Amino acid sequence: MMASSVNRRQFLKTLGIGAMSLTLPYTYQNCNARENAARRPNFVFILVDDLGWMDIGANGSPFYETPNVDKLAEEGIRFTQAYAAAPICSPTRASILTGKHPARLHLTQWIGGPGNPDYVKNLPLEEVLLPEVLKENGYQTGFFGKWHLNNKAGEGKYWPDKQGFDVNVAGHWRGGLYIPNKFFSPWDIPNIKNGPEGEYMTDRLASEAANFIEDHKDNPFLVYLSFYTVHAPFSAPKDRVETYEQKKTKLGLSDKERFGQYEARGRTFQYRKTQDHPTYAAMVKSMDMAVGTVLDKVKKLGLEDDTVVIFFSDNGGLSTSEGTPTANTPLRAGKGWLYEGGIREPAIIKWPRRVKPGTVSDAMITSMDFFPTILDMASLPLRSDLHKDGKSLVPLLQRKTDQVHEAVYFHYPHRSNQRGAPSGALRVGDYKLINFFDDNKLELYNLKDDISETRNLAESMPELRDSLLGMLQGWWDQVNAEFPDGYKKIPNIPIKKEQTLSHVSTSAES
Repeated sequence: MMASSVNRRQFLKTLGIGAMSLTLPYTYQNCNARENAARRPNFVFILVDDLGWMDIGANGSPFYETPNVDKLAEEGIRFTQAYAAAPICSPTRASILTGKHPARLHLTQWIGGPGNPDYVKNLPLEEVLLPEVLKENGYQTGFFGKWHLNNKAGEGKYWPDKQGFDVNVAGHWRGGLYIPNKFFSPWDIPNIKNGPEGEYMTDRLASEAANFIEDHKDNPFLVYLSFYTVHAPFSAPKDRVETYEQKKTKLGLSDKERFGQYEARGRTFQYRKTQDHPTYAAMVKSMDMAVGTVLDKVKKLGLEDDTVVIFFSDNGGLSTSEGTPTANTPLRAGKGWLYEGGIREPAIIKWPRRVKPGTVSDAMITSMDFFPTILDMASLPLRSDLHKDGKSLVPLLQRKTDQVHEAVYFHYPHRSNQRGAPSGALRVGDYKLINFFDDNKLELYNLKDDISETRNLAESMPELRDSLLGMLQGWWDQVNAEFPDGYKKIPNIPIKKEQTLSHVSTSAES
């Protein structure tokens, strides 16, 4: 056993886990115990729809302007390797609220999308969600914006107010506003009154969230602000668009500079490689302004030191279809794909008096981690029976560890609107393996050396490839993953089905 343990550490080290560090030269400051008991922290969770990893200034956007989000990063910790559980919306949204991987929930497709294999189309009421646990512990809970965790048949039965939220503003079955210009009132959707003619949805959601904070300032609260932006349809206030029209003109990019092509799955795909879409930029700007509205309210009410703010996106930026409005470069592909452009997300956590402002971490975190992290921050017992696939990030934030996950898994057994193929993936250390289900092709990348996933190492590193595939297959069995019709697992991987992740990792060393 001793030799095996040493080999396992060596195996993980070669994969690059040892190199993942949290740059946190800071001593954790414990709160006064009485203060903790008197007032648990407030939480503002901001989820942006389809926002890409490179869509904020703090991550290096060359075109969009996000001063409020950038300030949030300066005041908290910014993660460079944060992952959504899926490359499309509904599964990731379910993973945040349940702490479970979409494969375990069998909610693996955007609700309304094609279903081979079939998938859960209403987030079950039997699932105990994060807001329900917080509500049981004295929190006021408000949901604002996009829900997309039930289908039309489940309308009213599976809304946020049936899943632990005291207030539901605009949450319903649709995943977008769809009709051109429906970002502007009248919206004519459930759970929100039409505003003045031409009121912008992003602005309205921010004001609704700010009002909720004002109304509940004397008690701990959860504000879950789930923007419809920057999802299609692409529309924004005219004056905001004009600002970026001028910026685009000054750049003067040609289509050759703006777009590129790459080969994937035996086909050639066009993708946007440079950001200069004025309307999309104005939508990003509007989102940032809305973030400012909410955080200004928190500050004005004197709640800043008692409020945790989390910022995240549900999947990668839309770079390969539907107008290709944004660029994820240097990441490959975007929404709908298990390449990095589809699953790596902008992520920021501001935890006042706990994390040194301006911290940057390259630790791998996932969308399932927010549930246990929030419970831990609130000094509430962790519920491993609920958030089975998430881990609290508090030890990471306290600098008791520099990594919370040895491995991160992805399972998207469907075809996406963005032409992404059914696939599963595994990230361990610097290495990432993708198994495409239609032809069982394997792709292996070293993300430290090749963040753009251009050099497939599957043939040149067969032992590592097979070890990672064995880990992925073992995880499929653990979560009872489902696959498209006709898919057959690659045989002859020397991993027994009943083995756990730790056993799989150990087996891979020998």
